[in-house]
Amino acid sequence: MRIAFTKRRLAAPVSRLAVLGVLLAALGPIASAAGASVGQTIIDRCTHGQSLSGFSQKAYRQALQELPTEVEEYSDCGNLIRRAQLAAAGGVGGGGSPGASATTPIPVTPAERSALNSAPKLASGGVQVGDQTIRPGVIHADIASALSSLPNSLLAALAFLLACALLLAGRALRNRVRAHRPS
Repeated sequence: MRIAFTKRRLAAPVSRLAVLGVLLAALGPIASAAGASVGQTIIDRCTHGQSLSGFSQKAYRQALQELPTEVEEYSDCGNLIRRAQLAAAGGVGGGGSPGASATTPIPVTPAERSALNSAPKLASGGVQVGDQTIRPGVIHADIASALSSLPNSLLAALAFLLACALLLAGRALRNRVRAHRPS
């Protein structure tokens, strides 16, 4: 009887641990959703066409930093988050909703304006880099640089194919010479 009693005593803590483990596993996704960053919440709201208003400046900055490349490239979420950030700061702009007008101007900093104004001037004559002038639309490359940028495995495969082609050409030439040789 004493052995059965110890088995029960051991079974109870093990079953409690198992139940606790199952509960923690079930609550894991809920806890991670609750702990999700506010930046990701803004991104999710933008991609689902919901309003972006009501967040702090820190939250908008975090959303812009966490914005995935594919969302930035294939949607207007980056601009919409900036507009919502501007509206939250009390500036001009839409309320941050995805339906906002696409013609709402985004303010340009003086440094950006100066770079934009100097861009056409630089492009006309090219830019001096070291001892070489770089002009837009002109590619300065030669065969040596093209071959040196190829991976070694590809160069080895090309060399093997070239050797095979030379062997086949040599064999065909030998067969022709033998065919025309008098016996």
